[in-house]
Amino acid sequence: MSTAAQLDLETYTRTVAQQAREASRAMASLTGATKIAWLNATAQLLREESGAVLEANAQDIEAAPGYGLTDAMIDRLRLSEDRIEGIAKALEEVAALGDPIGRVMDSTVRPNGLRINKVQVPLGVVFFIYESRPNVTADAAAICAKAGNAVILRGGKEAIHSSRAIVDLLAKAAKQHGVPEHAVQLVSTTDRAAVGHFLKMNDLIDVAIPRGGEGLIRRVVAEATMPVIKHFDGNCHVYVDADADLEMAEAIVLNSKCQRMGVCNACESLLVHADVAGEFLPRMGKAFAAQGVEVRGCPRTCEWIEAAKPATEEDYAAEFLGPVISAKVVASLDEAMAHINRYGSGHTDAIVTRSLEAARQFTDQVDSSAVMINASTRFNDGGEFGLGAEIGISTDKFHARGPCGIDELTTYKYVVQGTGQVRS
Repeated sequence: MSTAAQLDLETYTRTVAQQAREASRAMASLTGATKIAWLNATAQLLREESGAVLEANAQDIEAAPGYGLTDAMIDRLRLSEDRIEGIAKALEEVAALGDPIGRVMDSTVRPNGLRINKVQVPLGVVFFIYESRPNVTADAAAICAKAGNAVILRGGKEAIHSSRAIVDLLAKAAKQHGVPEHAVQLVSTTDRAAVGHFLKMNDLIDVAIPRGGEGLIRRVVAEATMPVIKHFDGNCHVYVDADADLEMAEAIVLNSKCQRMGVCNACESLLVHADVAGEFLPRMGKAFAAQGVEVRGCPRTCEWIEAAKPATEEDYAAEFLGPVISAKVVASLDEAMAHINRYGSGHTDAIVTRSLEAARQFTDQVDSSAVMINASTRFNDGGEFGLGAEIGISTDKFHARGPCGIDELTTYKYVVQGTGQVRS
């Protein structure tokens, strides 16, 4: 038998989803100019009312140690005038992006005179589940709305006050510009059971997008009754080919691993062709030591890097998200590609080479959402790809892959125009 609290939660979550469904119908026909004005007005409100946002954020910072957040996590949670300005500018950047809705993707005229148009349309209602950083609240709201969707935001309890303040400003600007009241809704309860209720509502929610730790994502995938756009982990590789420029390779490997270690597009595994391993690995050993990175490698790696520890099968499959990297010496490009396709997560993999043929084989045969040639894995990012923003990076193949920007938050419908044709 359901308790009163459970029934209240069921009622609350269904009400939120129903409101989002109703708002999504209006959002589908909202003009591009209205969306631009709304997002720009929200950016301006963030600047004008930054004091209220900072006050809300202070409540989250005060509560953060009680949630077991580390100093690094608290720093990501913390807002300042500069960070609020960054959020405002991000909203303006999304506002300035081209509007995909109504775009004719393809058009043909049949022999009987029927015109068949393939037209870009919103997905509908997005349920976005994420952790910690309050800037993600604004980014997700903006990108979903720009693509004509209604969005239900379920942020982490650590940033509940900050997220509420940001969504309140979105709502205030929405009222000024004729945007549906429930286009952006923040789940007000921190009860984890609410997520389970939403994930059952495939009659009202079109897609779920989890962004956070692997545990969160696996829970959403296990419980969702609607499609999920996600990636589980980012075991990204850099392969240094026999024909690589080794100075370039060192810069790429260090940037891929060390520029930010705790992110999904950071390099977690280094593969080096045997022909250059004797020269390259000792210099990388010194470079990694200077950055405080522990190397776990194959026997040949351990020969060339004295401080390296023997790698296990688990190490080659691991997403470390910290100062550890696995390494292996390979005899050929084929062995490197086989290793990546066995242990990788389909996220981001890079080759450093001067050989056009090696680059072609690598891009053809490595099955990842982004394949880099002579560039850091850290570039697999919506902003770096010119998408303006992203709601996440997908390792799926349907319906979106790689950085999910505005286009990935749309689908299409066929609009058929006739002059009275009937089928015989």
